[in-house]
Amino acid sequence: MSLIIPEVRPDAAVGEHLLIEALCCVIPPQTVEAVINECGVREQRSRKLPSAVTVLLCVAMNLYTADALPDVFRRLVWGLRWLWPKPRDLRVSKAAVSSARSRLGACPLARLACRPLATPATPGAFGFGLRLLALDGFTLDLADTPENVRAFGKRSTDRGECAWPQARVVALSECGTRAYIDAGVWSHDADERACGRRLLRSVSRGMLLLWDRGFHSCEMIAAVLSRGAHVLGRLPATVKPELVRTLPDGTRIVRLRPADPKMRRAGMAVQVRLIGYTIDDPGRVGHGTEHRLVTTLLDPEQAPAEELVVCYHERWEFELGVDELKTHQRTPKLPLRSKRPVGVIQEVYGLLLAHYVVRAVMLDAARTADLPPDRLSFTTALHVIREAVPEFVRTHRSHHPRIYAQVLADIAAVPLPNRANRAYPRVVKKKMSSYDVKKPCHIHPPQPTKPFSRSIAILK
Repeated sequence: MSLIIPEVRPDAAVGEHLLIEALCCVIPPQTVEAVINECGVREQRSRKLPSAVTVLLCVAMNLYTADALPDVFRRLVWGLRWLWPKPRDLRVSKAAVSSARSRLGACPLARLACRPLATPATPGAFGFGLRLLALDGFTLDLADTPENVRAFGKRSTDRGECAWPQARVVALSECGTRAYIDAGVWSHDADERACGRRLLRSVSRGMLLLWDRGFHSCEMIAAVLSRGAHVLGRLPATVKPELVRTLPDGTRIVRLRPADPKMRRAGMAVQVRLIGYTIDDPGRVGHGTEHRLVTTLLDPEQAPAEELVVCYHERWEFELGVDELKTHQRTPKLPLRSKRPVGVIQEVYGLLLAHYVVRAVMLDAARTADLPPDRLSFTTALHVIREAVPEFVRTHRSHHPRIYAQVLADIAAVPLPNRANRAYPRVVKKKMSSYDVKKPCHIHPPQPTKPFSRSIAILK
């Protein structure tokens, strides 16, 4: 394939050639510019790292998580290295990147809303004519700095305090594509249910929201119904619903009341459909245990009980998305790199946006190859996108569609096999360390006062 070298003006800034198309047109440039203006963080003078480039860098740093930030910038401009009239402009210092990130703040990345990606033709994305969304949370380890500890806190365990401060991320993801469409960042001990209530802003008519028993509350169900959406979730064992009537298929219409005494006295209640079931396969987790689901889909003909049980297990696509995020996209076992709370929030949203970019490209590849999105490898897609970024920068914009088509073909070239019918227990295998726990006194230990050769004392 022949390449058309892009025009490089001697007086141009590097940012003018770092097109958002380097991330496959998933985040439109006009959207980035609008968010920058809305948040009031546009630079007042010409800079090597203007706000739009810094947004791109905050996303790219979560595609190249093992690289230092100046190296991430170098990767983004790698395609220009033989063309640029001032090669020194293609290098930035660690201090320059840190200053640019501080000027940008977290607001622009938090405001870059991600729309749902799936269509009714996307396998696994809809159930009962409704778009399937999953609500859940997870934690991320942070750099162990006093600022992060104060803002996010450390979790306590039986063996003492956790090694790292942790941020709790509660997110809303699309089951069919595993793409995160909304999220919030809180301290590690934040109430997930209250956090999830904030994310209902992205739930609307035509959606079915799946959640685990930790998010169950009468108020949450009422809030979802008020937005024209529906709920399918697990019912905690401690909740005792009031029976209204039994339906012909064995499921029951029940009444749920809020735990808050004031709301109960005010007469607040919601009617839901209760589905009780168990697993009769000894090889599956939960065999012989009674499980209870509640849903606002009350008509057994519209939503049969067995289909609802199968549909609820689509919620596990959220867990698979978290695995992609924490194990494959990031460097495993290492905390986030940001040392201050605003940087942490900025980095978390950049991480979610980078995952969204990869998932959006994978969906395009799946459509091109006529495959379900879950038959494509996230790791392969991540590697292909990383390698393609310099090609987008190096070539003329008229050739970008051809490069993008090749990216899609490479991602879909070797589809994954169909998911095996298997189950694993929820256990972990970790080696306990024999070293002492790191404490504040170990952060700035006494330093040597003389060279090693002069510190040797021979014993006689």
